[in-house]
Amino acid sequence: MVAQIDSHHAAQMGPSTHQKTNPFMTAQNRTVSDRTRALLHWFENLQSTDVARMGQYYADPVFFKDPFNEVSSLAAVKHIFDDMFKRVDQPRFVVTTAIEQGDDCFLTWDFLFNTKGGKPWVIRGASHLRYDAAGLVAFHRDYWDAAEELYEKLPLIGALMRWLKKRAG
Repeated sequence: MVAQIDSHHAAQMGPSTHQKTNPFMTAQNRTVSDRTRALLHWFENLQSTDVARMGQYYADPVFFKDPFNEVSSLAAVKHIFDDMFKRVDQPRFVVTTAIEQGDDCFLTWDFLFNTKGGKPWVIRGASHLRYDAAGLVAFHRDYWDAAEELYEKLPLIGALMRWLKKRAG
């Protein structure tokens, strides 16, 4: 869900209702490997200058896919993250759930940012990560609904998307 939130609410945003009722689904209760813990720390503290260090956590080649991109090299993934820092202000990931089994890791997260116009937004999504034999991320697939999370909130496109959704449902 993309929600337009005011700056005060963005700063005060706590766990989701599901997390409040299920304390085992919070980031604080993570039972994950050291490699995942280090990766999550990197993600949650990510600054534009940290993108250059992505090779400490990601393999090359790496498969990366989200609703807008599908790439297969570390350089291309770095470009996507560099571009994120150019397009939005104060981007920040908050990992809300981390579940790991073997070389697979599943995350849920909130992506908070401000538009260049200064409006705060949050996009909620999930990622499936898979580590290679060296313990680096070789597969990263992000799942979030671009129609609901983004397009429906835009002034002109949003009205069309909401109408289409209403007609289909």
